[in-house]
Amino acid sequence: MNPLTMLAALQTSKPSGLWAFGVGSAVGLLAIAVVVLFLTRRYFRNARNAHKEEAPQTPGTQNPSAFMAASMQGVIQKLRDQEKELERLHRIEKERAAHSERLSEEVTRNMPAGLLVVNATGIISSANPAAEQVLGIRVLGFRRYSEALGDASELTRLVAECLSEGKIFRREQVEHVTPVGERRHLGVTISPIRRGNEKITGAICLLSDLTELAALQQQMQLKENLAALGELSAGIAHEFKNALATISGYAQMIRAEELGGEASDYANRILEQTRSITHVVTEFLKYARPLDIANEPVPLATVVHRVISDVTDAKPTVQVHSEGVFGSVPGDEGLLRQALLNLVRNAAEACAETATGGQVLLRGEVVRTDESGTQRIVILDNGPGIEHDALSKLFRPFYTTKADGTGLGLAVVQKIIVQHGGQVEARNRPEGGAAFTVTLPLCGAAPEAVELKNHSIET
Repeated sequence: MNPLTMLAALQTSKPSGLWAFGVGSAVGLLAIAVVVLFLTRRYFRNARNAHKEEAPQTPGTQNPSAFMAASMQGVIQKLRDQEKELERLHRIEKERAAHSERLSEEVTRNMPAGLLVVNATGIISSANPAAEQVLGIRVLGFRRYSEALGDASELTRLVAECLSEGKIFRREQVEHVTPVGERRHLGVTISPIRRGNEKITGAICLLSDLTELAALQQQMQLKENLAALGELSAGIAHEFKNALATISGYAQMIRAEELGGEASDYANRILEQTRSITHVVTEFLKYARPLDIANEPVPLATVVHRVISDVTDAKPTVQVHSEGVFGSVPGDEGLLRQALLNLVRNAAEACAETATGGQVLLRGEVVRTDESGTQRIVILDNGPGIEHDALSKLFRPFYTTKADGTGLGLAVVQKIIVQHGGQVEARNRPEGGAAFTVTLPLCGAAPEAVELKNHSIET
């Protein structure tokens, strides 16, 4: 319908019809607008939701650069996570290695046995405190083993054979001389260190000090030998003395007849030899027969004072003095004085001809323990010392370096000290002279020890 026509119709129609038509048209337009608005909002909402769901899944279809960036970001994040995990594992392994190293160092440092590790070039790469104590050497690390132990040492020879030939030494016993001249018996186990099964890269050496054990075994063997010797020799020595008495009696009768000339001279020689042999037999009986030892507290300070007095009277040119602490030991005072007198007299005789003047020192030291303790007496002199070959033979019966000696003096000393539960040792001093060390057990309830400071008797 033409709009003009519609307008003319409206103008010619009745007012009621026009009103009804206008209201209906307005209602229809409003309904159409509501429907269109609803459909439009639903369309845009569905499109937005669809875009949100599809955008993360297919970024490459819309933006290839965003897809590559997202992919690289994911790879980098994974690498960072792996790096953190590797750092954590590395930290754990490092802590575990450090703990193992500390544990190994603690075990090595606290081992009761000495440990030496020597590399292929002969350098001591590791040594624990026990090894330094056993060998008597303070600093062992990073030194050549032959220089530290000594070129002529038996231990040096064993280590050299292990490094060169790969030999294993188990429970070997060697003698080691410390830098201060002290002799020690060592138990040694040496094994090579190999790379794979071929090349030797070093040697491990385990050391243990067997000096006290060897001394104890020696004392036990000595006691057994003395017991057997005493039983065997007592009867023989008695018969010897009877025969010597008979010979001496006839010699005195010959000399009393005043025959003169050679007969009298022969009689005198017979008497002289019989007296000498009787003296040897008497000394031998002291050594061989069992000793009847009293078990009473002996104050060593008094014994030392009397010994110094006796030796000073016999050797006035030698200065004899004492220092240190002297306690009380259980035993026989007479026998202990005899043993110390023999040692001090020998020391005085050894240094009597010294150009600077002979000097003998008795040094006392008390070593206390929880229950009792030990008394150590060291007799020092400034003489020429003891020959190396004679050191191991000094206490053997009938071995002597003196022209008129019987060789029983030191043997009797050793027997007396051993019978008192002690021991006696001899060594040379680095500064010259000899040193005899006597060790005796103290009384269980010993009185206060007496300290003698520079005590000497001069005439």
